[in-house]
Amino acid sequence: MLEIKNLSKTYGTGATATHAVGNVSFSIEEGEFVCVVGPSGCGKTTLLKCIAGLLRPSAGEVLLRGGRVTGPPEQMALVFQEYSRSLMPWMSVRNNVLLPLRHKKLSRAERRSLVEDALRAVGLVGFMDRYPWQLSGGMQQRVAIARALAYQPQILLMDEPFASVDAQTRGDLEDLVLQVRDEFGITILFVTHDIDESVYLSDRVVALTHAPTEVKEVIPVALPKPRDQIATKELAEFARLRAHVYRLIKREQDIEDVERPVPVSGTSV
Repeated sequence: MLEIKNLSKTYGTGATATHAVGNVSFSIEEGEFVCVVGPSGCGKTTLLKCIAGLLRPSAGEVLLRGGRVTGPPEQMALVFQEYSRSLMPWMSVRNNVLLPLRHKKLSRAERRSLVEDALRAVGLVGFMDRYPWQLSGGMQQRVAIARALAYQPQILLMDEPFASVDAQTRGDLEDLVLQVRDEFGITILFVTHDIDESVYLSDRVVALTHAPTEVKEVIPVALPKPRDQIATKELAEFARLRAHVYRLIKREQDIEDVERPVPVSGTSV
């Protein structure tokens, strides 16, 4: 469904150029849940923005169902980490979810139905007329997910969406995403810095190197479904996969530390 082929991204030119993404290739099948992990600062968000058509890659290409992505495709929706900044505080929950549907050729009844179905899927039907600032952080992120679902995307891109919530809320939101993935049949590409989360959620984990990032390894995750926050994480296979991904990331962090230039005395970095 989605192909990333020899994608790279460089900011600037010459001696001051920053090579964020080196050479990344991997693919995602329809209905698959793929998590991307890597060392801090390796270029995960830059990679996701290139895949979403928000940034133009310096080289390589992204193909969605065989067609080249040159701008944000209508078949994609993106959920950001900073949910509080992506929601309009002066709009009700209902109108926030309705926002991306305004340019679609739908009747008022169709829009209302899509909004209500999406809010029902994330458990917020009773909060339609509240405002984002009246909700907890976890509920605000549910609104952001509902807005993406109402848009009826074929593929959902998520950029560390649960990084700003507490551990209990994170677990609830992880289970929610798995539930709506099954209910709506959406393909999901999920960027996270949390190794446990990547193993718990995914069908495959794409582990990246340090910057300029490349694919270190693609790890299949064959844990039984449905997943459970306690039972799944008690499995020996979960522990093995978690340890394997952690070793890959730690090795890359260690390599980056060795390769990082040592600042000259008297200067700041």
